[in-house]
Amino acid sequence: MGLLATLRGMSNKGRWKLASWTIIGTAGCVGVAIVINVMFFRAYGEEVLIRALLSAVVIPIILAGPLFFYLTLKLRELVIANYKLADAAAIDFLTKCLNRGAFSKRVEDWLTHRGDESASPSGALLVIDADHFKKINDRFGHHEGDVALKAIADAIQSVVRKDDLVGRLGGEEFGVFLPGATERAAASVAERIRHAVSDVAFVPRSKECRLSVSVGCAAFDRKTGFSELFRVADERLYEAKNAGRNCVVFGALGEAPQPIALMH
Repeated sequence: MGLLATLRGMSNKGRWKLASWTIIGTAGCVGVAIVINVMFFRAYGEEVLIRALLSAVVIPIILAGPLFFYLTLKLRELVIANYKLADAAAIDFLTKCLNRGAFSKRVEDWLTHRGDESASPSGALLVIDADHFKKINDRFGHHEGDVALKAIADAIQSVVRKDDLVGRLGGEEFGVFLPGATERAAASVAERIRHAVSDVAFVPRSKECRLSVSVGCAAFDRKTGFSELFRVADERLYEAKNAGRNCVVFGALGEAPQPIALMH
């Protein structure tokens, strides 16, 4: 039943690959058997050789065909299982965002790849932190805190683009990477995230509790690495916290110190 279910779930391309490997593997066994039988039986006359060649064709088809079919199918199941395990290992169980390790690696991979591909890659990193989150845990308990984290993650994911990366960096802190985004677009996304979180209906134990986030944004238009980008975005986040929270502090990578630009 498992094999039938696997076959039904395969695409036409997958079935074609399965058939191809089965045919190639079986043909290889037939070829080897023919060569060996010719070497051993050609001295015994034409009739014996013909029978030997016939067995060299029939027996591998009977035995090797189903074996290669089964092994190829099982190998495909193993590849799919490994892919699912790798995907699950990259996802934060609670929020369904990328975990910190997977997020930082994918951002670093993008920065490295695009940095080699283009003289001036661009984009932005947002570091987002839930405001006064400890008070939520202390007042309503960690279960409700988890509900709030899920709601914040959903709000963030609802406003980003398809190719943007969203990760949980730890605790109540999230990261959003916006590949190719201009400074204006990144600032707009950051503000939409802030509004989306503020609009979340969070009512733990039938008591309304407003959620808000502070956002630090670092835009870039040159080759950089994740550690540098994160450091700058985290500094912007720290400034947003000091500015009263529930706001966005935005700045470009490597810009000279200037008055903080706040968005409310």
